[in-house]
Amino acid sequence: MSKILKKIFDFVFSVLLFLVLLPLILVLVILSTISTNKFGIFSQTRVGKNAKVFRIYKIRSMIVQKGDVITVVNDPRITRFGAFIRKYKLDEITQLYNIIIGDMSFVGPRPDVPGYADKLKGDDRIILSVKPGVTGAATIHYRDEEILLSEVEDIKEYNDNVIWPDKVKINKDYITNWTLYNDFIILLKTVNLL
Repeated sequence: MSKILKKIFDFVFSVLLFLVLLPLILVLVILSTISTNKFGIFSQTRVGKNAKVFRIYKIRSMIVQKGDVITVVNDPRITRFGAFIRKYKLDEITQLYNIIIGDMSFVGPRPDVPGYADKLKGDDRIILSVKPGVTGAATIHYRDEEILLSEVEDIKEYNDNVIWPDKVKINKDYITNWTLYNDFIILLKTVNLL
């Protein structure tokens, strides 16, 4: 019953939020288009539930979206406007559309690019049994991930061998102990972080 309520909440609340925030989304898209000289929304391939690949939508915050998928604080690819929207997570607002069409949920493990979640083995694959989320327990734990990565010498090595395995552990714990109440706590913590 709780999982049905989660599904209903995701759909109804995402539609309402999308309609209310549509003027803001349009303004952000226009400003992003001006600051990057490219259309203000971009999509990226991510791995979702049951390892199904889908397109995630974001407000463009970088001049170049190709290249390294790991972003650090003060990344030269990030525009001044992009830094602002990233700080307040406004670049993620278009993921309401991903929730509406059923690719994502408000709360769950963040969807990764191919090469991470789709390579999980054994009981770690439990992460692929749920829809990915706009926010989640690991997202909150690593809210300063870009700063953390900017302080290490080998970003990819640290991400792959320290942060990623810890995120897997946190996400497994979230799924194993999932309750609707915990989802609301995560949502409240996310709002308080902004």
